[in-house]
Amino acid sequence: MVVIPPPVRPARIINYLRPYVLKLHFSNKYVSAQVFHTPTATIAASASTQEKLLRLSMGSMQDIAAAAKIGKLLGERMLFKGVPAVSVILKREQKYHGKVKALIDSMRDAGVKLL
Repeated sequence: MVVIPPPVRPARIINYLRPYVLKLHFSNKYVSAQVFHTPTATIAASASTQEKLLRLSMGSMQDIAAAAKIGKLLGERMLFKGVPAVSVILKREQKYHGKVKALIDSMRDAGVKLL
């Protein structure tokens, strides 16, 4: 009796995707950021200047200092949930400058690795 092994299948496409993606949103009033888990299509962590606890401690909610505070808070929440790294994919109009730079640099300072 000859045993034929099953065919070798290629790895699933989920293994090639970057699992956690950072999504940023800047409006005229607020700054918000989310870490999106692509295989399950869920939000792993999020932070925004619209949160009630942050409103009391912040002066302005749309400047560079607010973006830096949101980045630090988001980084701490990611590490608390066990997400060590995130990939940053910016939209066409978002340049690595100003609020975007402040948010990403403060996430890096919090201990999150960027891909």
